[in-house]
Amino acid sequence: MSRPTLRERWQYWFDNTMARGTPALIGWLGLASAVLVLFVATMAVLLAPGDADENGHWPGLVWRSLLRTLDPGTMGDDSGTAPFLGLMLTSTVGGIFIVSALIGVLTTGLENKIEELRKGRSKVIERDHTVVLGWSDQVFTVLAELAEANQSRSRSCVVILADLDKVEMEDAIRARVGDLGRTRVVCRHGNPLKIVDLDLASLDTARSVMVLSPPEEEPDIYVIKVLLSLGNRTWDRPGPRPHIVAAVQDPSNLPAARLAAGPSARVIDADDIAIRLVVQAHRQSGLSTVYTDLLDFKGHEFYLRPEPELAGKTFGEALCAYELGIPVGLRHPDGTVALNPPMDVPLTGEEELVVVAEDDVLIRLARNRPPIHRDAIADPPPPHPEPLPERTLILGWNGRGAQIVAMLDEFVRPGSVVDLAARCADPRGGLPELENLTVGYTRCDPTDRERLEELDTASYQKVIVLADADADPDRADARTLVTLLHLRDMEERQGVEYSIVSEIHDDANREIAQVTRADDFVVSERLISLLLTQLSENRHIYDVFHDLLDHRGSEIYLKPAGDYLVPGRTANFATLLEAGRARGETVIGYRFRAGFHRSPHYGVVLNPGKTAPLTLGEDDLVIIIAEAGGGPKTGPEAQD
Repeated sequence: MSRPTLRERWQYWFDNTMARGTPALIGWLGLASAVLVLFVATMAVLLAPGDADENGHWPGLVWRSLLRTLDPGTMGDDSGTAPFLGLMLTSTVGGIFIVSALIGVLTTGLENKIEELRKGRSKVIERDHTVVLGWSDQVFTVLAELAEANQSRSRSCVVILADLDKVEMEDAIRARVGDLGRTRVVCRHGNPLKIVDLDLASLDTARSVMVLSPPEEEPDIYVIKVLLSLGNRTWDRPGPRPHIVAAVQDPSNLPAARLAAGPSARVIDADDIAIRLVVQAHRQSGLSTVYTDLLDFKGHEFYLRPEPELAGKTFGEALCAYELGIPVGLRHPDGTVALNPPMDVPLTGEEELVVVAEDDVLIRLARNRPPIHRDAIADPPPPHPEPLPERTLILGWNGRGAQIVAMLDEFVRPGSVVDLAARCADPRGGLPELENLTVGYTRCDPTDRERLEELDTASYQKVIVLADADADPDRADARTLVTLLHLRDMEERQGVEYSIVSEIHDDANREIAQVTRADDFVVSERLISLLLTQLSENRHIYDVFHDLLDHRGSEIYLKPAGDYLVPGRTANFATLLEAGRARGETVIGYRFRAGFHRSPHYGVVLNPGKTAPLTLGEDDLVIIIAEAGGGPKTGPEAQD
């Protein structure tokens, strides 16, 4: 192989220099301008010495040549010999080409820089911000909730890193979310699966990181790979990493996701939470509204608050300790959470109180205890009779159906019946072994009125409508809406009442579905988004919700108001708290019967003022937190 020639070496060096971009091109044009100016001035001294003397000799000619190179119009006032004028013309013509090229280079370089900025490939310089990795419809709920949660902060920032065009993401956010108040949203184009792209979001200075499931066939695989990328990344920040939150759709992927995430992350089972909400709403009408309020930052939330000033008091005495806030549990120094602990458990000041409040800035100790109207407290009700076996109808079927049936089996009395009616083949072969339920099956289309009437819906106390697994989310919600309309019309014609719990994909369709007057709507995608947002603000809140949704722990119940206050007698919420305390229960609110189907609160009132007049009727409900199975808890041994 022959050695490269000098010309080839020069050409290779020149090509590499030109490949460096706009700065290199500007440098070459500047060098060409200098060569042209010096050449013209030197030749003018040699070929037209008389004209050179009149124009300041060589230094003056350098200046005049530079002006003609930059401004061709200067040549109009030239006078002198032919060689001098020819050289000045050469300087002007050369300047035209050089300046034109310079303008083109600058324009192209500026356009490239603007295009690069539009791609969102620059590193974010933020601190104490929330990072969202990935893109799906969940991002709009997450942003709206974070903006609501950060209203009390002077400034907050959310950084979104997704493999989408930056401008498209920003346009979608403006169209779907609108004004975010004090919260700024910074979008960056990058692949969260690449460690290099993760650095664009400034993870080392972030407060929390949220991984969203993408809208694809195997979203859990994507989530696990992102968690692995986060785990393999070299973290420069001293101390603990920002807490990471994510959700998987398939429970079988949960162990792998948690292993990939590591101890600093919180990975939740989205299907499990949605299933528990469906089952709990099936058992008690109105629970989905209560949980939505507790998860939504626009309503009331759980806060963890240390309160050493309450040391020495019992938990029951602390129920009225706040002006606007209700203690519902304790988080002990070892991290364990106890909701609705025994009322006589003393506070040490080392634990944190789990408080229901509208905002953390509103949580403050009351100066005086509110008055208690003891004459309005109802006598303890007689023991309720043992529940009878139930008949439940499940319309539609999807991947959550088997787990819903299995969980229902844990709550119902022996001899209860669940009948399945769906378009799919008989799914009973995939059900686990059941102890209390007998499961039947009928193949039918739930949107077909004639087939629904053949099911004898009047013989059921409760109906669950599941989203169709064979249709896209919008079509599935449309089918659900038609089924609900049929059910309500049949209910009115038959003169019977049965509670209806419906699963919906899109929260926007919930507003449309209100016309059906279903008792509960479980919008699984929205609820998971709300929970992830809550965890991004405080990862320990997960233990609170896990306890509430676990049938072995304390749960939320809606009980007749007449069991607590004398119907029609005016009292206040502090009196209602006292009535619950005497029964070993924590009251968090009430629900007016008249507002059951009125948007947006559906009669639910959480954490009201403790001194405002309150009158409840026989049909109203009291919202409490109590241990599963009921009954007061007393003494330290009950806490164990």
